[in-house]
Amino acid sequence: MPAIATVALLVRDYDEAIAFYCRKLRFDLVADQPLGGGKRWVLVAPRATAGARLLLARADGPAQLAAIGRQAGGRVGFFLETEDFARDHAAFLAAGVRFREAPRREAYGTVAVFEDLYGNPWDLIEPNSKS
Repeated sequence: MPAIATVALLVRDYDEAIAFYCRKLRFDLVADQPLGGGKRWVLVAPRATAGARLLLARADGPAQLAAIGRQAGGRVGFFLETEDFARDHAAFLAAGVRFREAPRREAYGTVAVFEDLYGNPWDLIEPNSKS
Protein backbone atom coordinates (compact mmCIF):
# COMPACT_ATOMS: atom_id res chain seq x y z
CA MET A 1 0.00 0.00 0.00
CA PRO A 2 1.17 3.55 -0.64
CA ALA A 3 2.19 5.60 2.39
CA ILE A 4 2.48 9.31 3.06
CA ALA A 5 6.22 9.85 2.90
CA THR A 6 6.67 13.62 2.85
CA VAL A 7 4.63 16.68 3.78
CA ALA A 8 5.57 20.17 2.58
CA LEU A 9 5.82 22.91 5.19
CA LEU A 10 6.11 26.52 4.06
CA VAL A 11 9.03 28.34 5.67
CA ARG A 12 10.44 31.85 5.43
CA ASP A 13 14.08 30.77 5.37
CA TYR A 14 15.70 27.35 4.93
CA ASP A 15 18.47 27.80 7.47
CA GLU A 16 16.30 29.17 10.28
CA ALA A 17 13.83 26.30 9.75
CA ILE A 18 16.63 23.70 9.75
CA ALA A 19 17.97 25.20 12.99
CA PHE A 20 14.55 24.98 14.68
CA TYR A 21 13.69 21.45 13.61
CA CYS A 22 17.17 19.99 14.05
CA ARG A 23 18.32 21.82 17.18
CA LYS A 24 15.11 22.37 19.14
CA LEU A 25 13.03 19.36 18.07
CA ARG A 26 16.08 17.12 17.49
CA PHE A 27 15.05 16.10 13.96
CA ASP A 28 17.63 14.75 11.52
CA LEU A 29 18.57 16.67 8.39
CA VAL A 30 17.84 14.05 5.74
CA ALA A 31 18.66 16.10 2.63
CA ASP A 32 19.78 19.61 1.71
CA GLN A 33 20.38 19.84 -2.02
CA PRO A 34 20.52 22.98 -4.16
CA LEU A 35 17.95 23.08 -6.96
CA GLY A 36 19.09 26.29 -8.63
CA GLY A 37 17.64 29.76 -8.43
CA GLY A 38 18.13 29.84 -4.66
CA LYS A 39 15.79 26.91 -4.10
CA ARG A 40 16.79 23.83 -2.12
CA TRP A 41 15.38 20.35 -1.48
CA VAL A 42 15.45 20.28 2.32
CA LEU A 43 14.07 17.25 4.16
CA VAL A 44 13.98 16.81 7.93
CA ALA A 45 12.56 13.93 9.95
CA PRO A 46 12.24 12.86 13.56
CA ARG A 47 15.09 10.59 14.58
CA ALA A 48 14.69 6.82 14.27
CA THR A 49 11.31 7.01 12.58
CA ALA A 50 9.67 5.31 9.67
CA GLY A 51 7.06 8.08 9.53
CA ALA A 52 6.65 11.03 7.21
CA ARG A 53 9.38 13.58 6.60
CA LEU A 54 8.97 17.34 6.27
CA LEU A 55 9.96 19.11 3.09
CA LEU A 56 10.94 22.61 4.21
CA ALA A 57 9.67 24.62 1.26
CA ARG A 58 10.71 28.27 1.14
CA ALA A 59 7.65 30.37 0.38
CA ASP A 60 7.52 31.92 -3.06
CA GLY A 61 5.14 34.79 -3.70
CA PRO A 62 2.57 36.67 -1.62
CA ALA A 63 0.04 33.84 -1.19
CA GLN A 64 2.64 31.40 0.12
CA LEU A 65 4.25 34.05 2.35
CA ALA A 66 0.82 34.79 3.85
CA ALA A 67 0.34 31.09 4.64
CA ILE A 68 3.51 30.78 6.74
CA GLY A 69 2.46 30.02 10.31
CA ARG A 70 -1.08 29.27 9.17
CA GLN A 71 -0.35 26.04 7.37
CA ALA A 72 -3.57 24.44 8.68
CA GLY A 73 -5.65 27.59 9.03
CA GLY A 74 -4.85 28.03 12.73
CA ARG A 75 -5.73 24.54 13.92
CA VAL A 76 -3.30 21.80 14.86
CA GLY A 77 -2.09 20.37 11.59
CA PHE A 78 0.91 18.31 12.67
CA PHE A 79 1.17 15.53 15.22
CA LEU A 80 4.50 14.45 16.67
CA GLU A 81 4.18 11.08 18.43
CA THR A 82 6.52 10.03 21.19
CA GLU A 83 6.96 6.96 23.35
CA ASP A 84 8.10 9.16 26.28
CA PHE A 85 6.06 12.33 26.58
CA ALA A 86 7.71 13.54 29.80
CA ARG A 87 11.22 13.23 28.34
CA ASP A 88 10.43 15.02 25.09
CA HIS A 89 8.24 17.69 26.69
CA ALA A 90 11.07 18.54 29.11
CA ALA A 91 13.67 18.56 26.30
CA PHE A 92 11.53 20.84 24.12
CA LEU A 93 10.93 23.24 27.02
CA ALA A 94 14.67 23.32 27.77
CA ALA A 95 15.34 24.10 24.09
CA GLY A 96 12.94 27.06 24.21
CA VAL A 97 9.99 25.52 22.35
CA ARG A 98 6.79 27.45 23.20
CA PHE A 99 3.89 25.35 24.47
CA ARG A 100 0.41 26.85 24.33
CA GLU A 101 -0.85 24.73 27.21
CA ALA A 102 0.15 22.40 30.00
CA PRO A 103 0.17 18.66 29.24
CA ARG A 104 -3.20 16.99 29.54
CA ARG A 105 -4.49 13.43 29.50
CA GLU A 106 -7.13 12.58 26.94
CA ALA A 107 -8.83 9.29 26.09
CA TYR A 108 -6.29 8.78 23.29
CA GLY A 109 -3.14 9.69 25.26
CA THR A 110 -1.06 12.48 26.82
CA VAL A 111 -0.85 15.63 24.71
CA ALA A 112 0.20 19.28 24.68
CA VAL A 113 0.09 21.82 21.85
CA PHE A 114 3.34 23.57 20.93
CA GLU A 115 4.29 26.02 18.19
CA ASP A 116 6.96 25.75 15.56
CA LEU A 117 9.14 28.78 14.81
CA TYR A 118 6.40 30.34 12.67
CA GLY A 119 3.50 29.70 15.04
CA ASN A 120 2.04 26.59 13.39
CA PRO A 121 0.41 24.54 16.16
CA TRP A 122 1.62 20.96 16.65
CA ASP A 123 0.53 18.23 19.06
CA LEU A 124 3.22 16.44 21.03
CA ILE A 125 1.43 13.22 21.86
CA GLU A 126 2.12 9.94 23.59
CA PRO A 127 -0.72 7.68 22.48
CA ASN A 128 -2.21 5.26 25.00
CA SER A 129 -1.55 2.47 22.51
CA LYS A 130 -0.48 2.15 18.90
CA SER A 131 -3.25 1.21 16.51
